[in-house]
Amino acid sequence: MKYPVVIIGGGLAGLVSSIELARAGIKVLLIERKAYPFHKVCGEYISNEVRPYLEHLGLNLDGLGSAKIIRFRFTSPKGSALETPLDMGGFGISRYTLDQALYELARKAGVDFQLNTSVQNVVWQNGHFGIETSNLEQVEAEIVIGAYGKRTRLDKQFDRDFMKMESPYVGVKYHIKGNFAKDLISLHNFKNGYCGMSAIENEKFCLCYLTERSNLREAGSIQEMESNVLSRNPHLQEIFSNAEFLYDKPEVINEISFAPKDAVENHILMAGDSAGLITPLCGNGMAMAIRAGNMVAREVGEYYSGHHSREVLEQSYAKAWQNEFALRLKVGRNVQRFFGREVLSEMALGFFKMTPPLLSMVIKATHGKKMEA
Repeated sequence: MKYPVVIIGGGLAGLVSSIELARAGIKVLLIERKAYPFHKVCGEYISNEVRPYLEHLGLNLDGLGSAKIIRFRFTSPKGSALETPLDMGGFGISRYTLDQALYELARKAGVDFQLNTSVQNVVWQNGHFGIETSNLEQVEAEIVIGAYGKRTRLDKQFDRDFMKMESPYVGVKYHIKGNFAKDLISLHNFKNGYCGMSAIENEKFCLCYLTERSNLREAGSIQEMESNVLSRNPHLQEIFSNAEFLYDKPEVINEISFAPKDAVENHILMAGDSAGLITPLCGNGMAMAIRAGNMVAREVGEYYSGHHSREVLEQSYAKAWQNEFALRLKVGRNVQRFFGREVLSEMALGFFKMTPPLLSMVIKATHGKKMEA
């Protein structure tokens, strides 16, 4: 099989780019290792910077039940709290619902899918890619977009630099129900980690936390860690004591890395978490992935309209990605140093209480301007 564009990974960046390219008349194959709908470890909060764009794509976010979020609160491990309005605001919606809706738009736009399929190998040769899939098919493509997420065997195959660095983090996610504020995104610190919570559709909440593997090793199990480490924060203790947990077991992901990555690797255009992962405490990775999907589709569209050579395509995309996201990721990595540490997070909270404008500046630095429809 031959395609002008093959997209590896069907998350937000992959789905958005597939929709844009298919609507531009470019034939696209998207390969995804699962079948929609499915749950993912994700904070499930999106800033309103991308809301007009998503609605322009054809999503009815209100109809999907998204929750309106206008306040932000963060707490220290001892329970001190600081709350601030979110200037731009945002909304909560599960990946289970959002990705399914985008998948339906992509199908309608004419995107071809191979679901329940993994990519085993990608080889660049003579100006084209050869792609080997888990169902033993061989696919040829002129352009490949890597939108496969935080970390896969392909990253090891490409010998990407970040794979050589330590990645000590574990992510855990639940959906819960309970008597909690629906217009609030909260970030609760605990020893060596932090936990975010915000409303999503159907009266549910997303509870997602990041911690170091050392916490899990010392506790012996996720349940013991939640009881003996997370619950030392009284806000988290209230949640774990009173919430109705809707999963039989949590969604878990290991070896999360926030190290810098290249936006172009082995001639593959990386998008979303494959190109760079913002720390969850900044709470805006979903909006970044949506922006990245639009951006890579725009650059590939320029290539197929004859305005870019391949060399210019790769250079232009790498530059555009750097201009749009590099500062956000840098701010996120720097801010993270103050959180998940009992003394430092207490100091940071006290400092932001004394200087509210600085907190607003940090929030703005991890968000972008509204995308035009």
